[in-house]
Amino acid sequence: MSSHLSNDESVAFIGLGVMGYPMAGHLARQGYRVTVFNRDVNKSERWHSQYQAEVAHPLRTAATPAEAAEGADVVFMCVGNDDDVRAVSYTDTGVLAGMSPGSLLVDHTTASQELALELAERAGRSDIGFLDAPVSGGQAGAENGALTVMVGGHIDDFTRCKPLFDCYAKKAALLGPTGAGQLTKMVNQICIAGILQGLAEGVHFAQRADLDIEQVVDVISAGAAQSWQMDNRAATMARDEFDFGFAVNWMRKDLGIALRTGDGLGARMPLTALVDQFYADVQALGGGRWDTSSLLRRFTQD
Repeated sequence: MSSHLSNDESVAFIGLGVMGYPMAGHLARQGYRVTVFNRDVNKSERWHSQYQAEVAHPLRTAATPAEAAEGADVVFMCVGNDDDVRAVSYTDTGVLAGMSPGSLLVDHTTASQELALELAERAGRSDIGFLDAPVSGGQAGAENGALTVMVGGHIDDFTRCKPLFDCYAKKAALLGPTGAGQLTKMVNQICIAGILQGLAEGVHFAQRADLDIEQVVDVISAGAAQSWQMDNRAATMARDEFDFGFAVNWMRKDLGIALRTGDGLGARMPLTALVDQFYADVQALGGGRWDTSSLLRRFTQD
């Protein structure tokens, strides 16, 4: 097997959610022969119809993860949580049952470090490489090919896969051995949670002070308070719009992983634990599918 892939070779993509759907599409547009699997067959067929109309090379849908993985040089997974990853990996119809020695498994799911180590061990039994590679950038980042990929694994596997990451990412970095990608994603989510809580309190304060939110954000975003969340979420927060974006349910899943891991490391994260409970309040308001910026609703809900 060569040390890097060319777009003459084939890949499989398992999971066509809000992230996986456009990520697989970028690979197809860059000339890779892509086979997709999704539990909702209609979504697989919709993806195939959309992207086959845009490219000249053949694209395929598969009935099982194993079928998608057959003959693939690299198999990508982007599903919901640890249990979902195991469900598409380990069964008789899972990806490992269809992959060949020398191929590479890449998990883009935000999952636990323990799962990454487990997957690497299971893949290694069959001489299959493995990278844990969670992403950040949200739906917009996936659609615009501007994600950040945080990778754990062996440098040879990372080097081999870097051209594929570049199809949908503005940055992909190897952070260390297996599990380092997931640990870095935990840091990412910890930081985002704190920033969003601060932004929610700032917007709430400005509203109570009868300030013009748009003017306030325009000024303070030119200084040290600036953040991606401020640039992209302050205006929608002020308009009480939360029916889009990264869901609260998923953020609580991610923070739960980070808090459990931090517990084992002896890391103190009091703010993260507090914001996690604030998100539980949002869930109790019926906002499990609201964007994570909906922390503001805790202050405004009657």
